[in-house]
Amino acid sequence: MNVIDLINEDKQTAFSFEVLPPLKGTGIDKLFADIEKLMPYNPKYINITTHRSEYIYSQEANGMFCRKLTRRRPGTVAVAASIKTKFGVTVVPHILCSGYTPEETEYTLIDLQFLGITDLLVLRGDKAPHQKSFTPEAGGYNHAIDLQLQINKYNEGFFFDGKEMEKHPVPFNYGVACYPEKHEESPNAERDLYWLKKKVEAGAQYAVTQMFFDNKKFFDFVDKARNAGITIPIIPGIKPFKKLGQLNVLPRTFKIDLPEELASEVRKCKSDEDIASLGCEWTINQCRELIDNGVPSIHFYSVGAVDSISKIAKEIY
Repeated sequence: MNVIDLINEDKQTAFSFEVLPPLKGTGIDKLFADIEKLMPYNPKYINITTHRSEYIYSQEANGMFCRKLTRRRPGTVAVAASIKTKFGVTVVPHILCSGYTPEETEYTLIDLQFLGITDLLVLRGDKAPHQKSFTPEAGGYNHAIDLQLQINKYNEGFFFDGKEMEKHPVPFNYGVACYPEKHEESPNAERDLYWLKKKVEAGAQYAVTQMFFDNKKFFDFVDKARNAGITIPIIPGIKPFKKLGQLNVLPRTFKIDLPEELASEVRKCKSDEDIASLGCEWTINQCRELIDNGVPSIHFYSVGAVDSISKIAKEIY
């Protein structure tokens, strides 16, 4: 079953989470162990992030530093297939504009098709660390909607170069991202909703939000989306606080605001243990309110927070 069917199959709020492929050379055992901790809560699907190549500096034997383009977390397709095989759960690899040419995207779609993986999350992706602003690869896409159009064309049985396939593929189903506090590059919330509606018109079946800590902002965003004629499921993306440093890092990195009530409590914490406890308590209350308001699914960003999410899921599912 694809994601949209899974979250609509019953009236209970579905549970899902996102994982990162392991760093190159570290193996997959730790990732599998983390997933094992969350399987008792019956995840409907598991997302696997995709990472573009980036420049790193490595020291040579002569003491000089050499700049090399490398992908530190390869293997999204392989990780997705491994999770699907081991755990028997629907997997949703991310497909990016960032760092990929249309031809590379097509090869990824072909590989996924061979593996029977037909759910995707379609994203523009972040700019590379060495870029001042987002810059696509040569011939690549600036926006997720352009990537959607390539996938739609593939679903119709045509390669990127316009040639028709001998056998039409099983079509991909996909969701997109949305931003309760607007995308950082959008001039205003109205323009952000305009592009979300365009992505829906182009075929997006659901949308997953950027993380947020203030439910009011989510509810206001959903109301505005519905008033704009956006009817697809909007899935809240949630991440519990885990470390003291996140008080500044999360707002700066993800361009989100923290409600003052939470920020005030975070400032009282003296250790990471204190903040992890607070993060669980806040997120449990946040999720209960979301469930009471009928969200179709809650999607957890699990990186560095698997133990907290396990505690939270035990309380709410």
